[in-house]
Amino acid sequence: MFLIQRPNLVRSLMALGLVLIADKMVFAHGNHGGVPLGGGFVAGFTHPISGLDHVVAMVAVGLWGAQLGAPALWLLPIAFPLVMAMGAAMGLLGYPLPGVEIGIACSAIVLGLMVLLEARPPIAVSLSLVAVFALFHGHAHGTELPEGQSGLLYSLGFVLGTGLLHAAGIGIGCISHWPWGKKCLRGAGALVMASGVYFLLNSLGIVQR
Repeated sequence: MFLIQRPNLVRSLMALGLVLIADKMVFAHGNHGGVPLGGGFVAGFTHPISGLDHVVAMVAVGLWGAQLGAPALWLLPIAFPLVMAMGAAMGLLGYPLPGVEIGIACSAIVLGLMVLLEARPPIAVSLSLVAVFALFHGHAHGTELPEGQSGLLYSLGFVLGTGLLHAAGIGIGCISHWPWGKKCLRGAGALVMASGVYFLLNSLGIVQR
């Protein structure tokens, strides 16, 4: 509640955390081979938007935030990238996180279900759900940093890409102001959940992409 009532403090802590985490990433995977630093940014930016499992979950965060309204409307898109950056640091520094692909698939299932049901849990519960799933998404990003590229720019790239996906979800979620829009959003939640089930079956080796 303290943080919810102080949005400027949350933004400042997020910025500081990203800088400190990204700085560690630079030392872990610095630009040692003469690879242009911009390559790290481009790789980071395209990583979350090139994988459908990442896209549907991150858009769902925006959709759910739009359904919930303030303060979740801005808290969820802030919490996700912040915790995601922490998960990426874990991956870059070699700390294992079991069940990453399963966690990513479950994020689509649960977030899609929240949108489908128009669930309105306490804000602390919403933030906790988003934070847990962000850790898995971030770890996946961190472990796939191209060799020799800037971890700092890579982290900035995937945070920006993630933010744009959240913004897209929020933009789409604006249709919730109309009765027909609410129905469409619930349908979108069902699609996100169904895709999560598919990703889960794929991660378990039951179906193949």
